[in-house]
Amino acid sequence: MLNHNSSMRLAADDIRHLLSRGYPRTGVIRFVSDHYRLANQDRHILMRVVIEPEIAASRISKKISCDDIRGKDLVIDGYNVIIATESVISGEPVFLCDDGFIRDIRGVFRNYKNPDRGVCRQILEMLSEHEPDSVIFLFDAQISKSGVLARHIRGLLPEYSLSGDARTSRRVDFDLKHCGSIVATGDGHIIDEVESVVDIPGCIIRKLGRDALTL
Repeated sequence: MLNHNSSMRLAADDIRHLLSRGYPRTGVIRFVSDHYRLANQDRHILMRVVIEPEIAASRISKKISCDDIRGKDLVIDGYNVIIATESVISGEPVFLCDDGFIRDIRGVFRNYKNPDRGVCRQILEMLSEHEPDSVIFLFDAQISKSGVLARHIRGLLPEYSLSGDARTSRRVDFDLKHCGSIVATGDGHIIDEVESVVDIPGCIIRKLGRDALTL
């Protein structure tokens, strides 16, 4: 019997092979996962990590380094960035995906409780070190207590010599896609629609000297 890690890597390679030949993503992942008898969580991981080569290449071309936000305006996909960063800091599994972005596998947005205050401070400290001209955090208004979290971060910005804002929105994805600034997110649908993206969880995992998992 193959061990679990070997099964996942073989499945990922098979999926990449089929995606590169134009087979539909959902059907390919289901077919290959059934073949290797993978659990639902493993299928979820593959869905997040393995990406069509052309899409992955396009996203990689849009990714900028943390150093490149210096003097620029930055709009942050608040929950997406905070949840992934929280996973990085707490040592939960995070993956380096085919498109070059770090993603966690928690999938807890609708049931999410506000993060430990230290996570927000880690993000703000990293941003302060790279000196963007302004930062705006956007949080989904539909999520409970998002206004409290926005207010908390807004109050912390001056402490880190950051100008900007933190606020809620009922259409965060739309706002991010049309903001005209550098965007911080790991959401592939948003990355596909903007010009420049920075991977804040990726910046922080490198700062901490840790490695993400790969397939």
